[in-house]
Amino acid sequence: MIFCVKNIDIEGPEALGDFLKSQGFFLKIVDLSQGDVLPHSLRMIEAVICLGGPMNVDEEQKHPFLIKEIDFIREVVKYEIPFLGICLGAQLLAKACGAKIVRSPQEEIGFSKIFLTEDGLKDPLFYGIEKDIRVFQWHSDMFEIPQGAKWLAQSRKCPYQAFRMGACAYGLQFHMEIYEKNIEQWAKVYCGKEDEAMGLKVHRMQQDYRLSETIFSQTARRIFSNFVHKVIVPMEV
Repeated sequence: MIFCVKNIDIEGPEALGDFLKSQGFFLKIVDLSQGDVLPHSLRMIEAVICLGGPMNVDEEQKHPFLIKEIDFIREVVKYEIPFLGICLGAQLLAKACGAKIVRSPQEEIGFSKIFLTEDGLKDPLFYGIEKDIRVFQWHSDMFEIPQGAKWLAQSRKCPYQAFRMGACAYGLQFHMEIYEKNIEQWAKVYCGKEDEAMGLKVHRMQQDYRLSETIFSQTARRIFSNFVHKVIVPMEV
């Protein structure tokens, strides 16, 4: 079973979830923002996916579930259960491992490129992938790299885009799991329907998605496949 944690109802596993199901995995999806709870035991969990959300990792009074979520992630890392944190999920992983979450030098919204570091080029998660990767971004905060972790990727606007803690815990500041529909869904919730400038930006992002959909989806599937076959499966042996 792969345990999938949502922090807001509109940010689900999407293409990542569809890929995992196609590989025969059962996904248990919980939405902490809707009152769902985390498991009491890690038994039977093959991997954990922690998804994005608009909240800051320190907004624990407004979103009390963040406290238990960080404790849960610490346990997952401690017992070396494969973990993939996306955007907020990556920031929660970094905080659970003792790193700071700070404002990114520049906000990133839309499609852009990230660049793998030397460690990133050698990491199993990015096996068979070019040094520069076209990704989707939607963040204003960023994680710093935890002590002892491997720094895997950067962008021109944000220095820290990916890291690995220990053998199998990954944090990705960017999104590879989205479909085109998610762009408009997120914009309506995070920016409001009346924001004309954002409406134009959403239109451009949707056009960018259509123009790059083939290579974006291929790269996403390679990363998902690497997570399954080079991270989850080896940890089960």
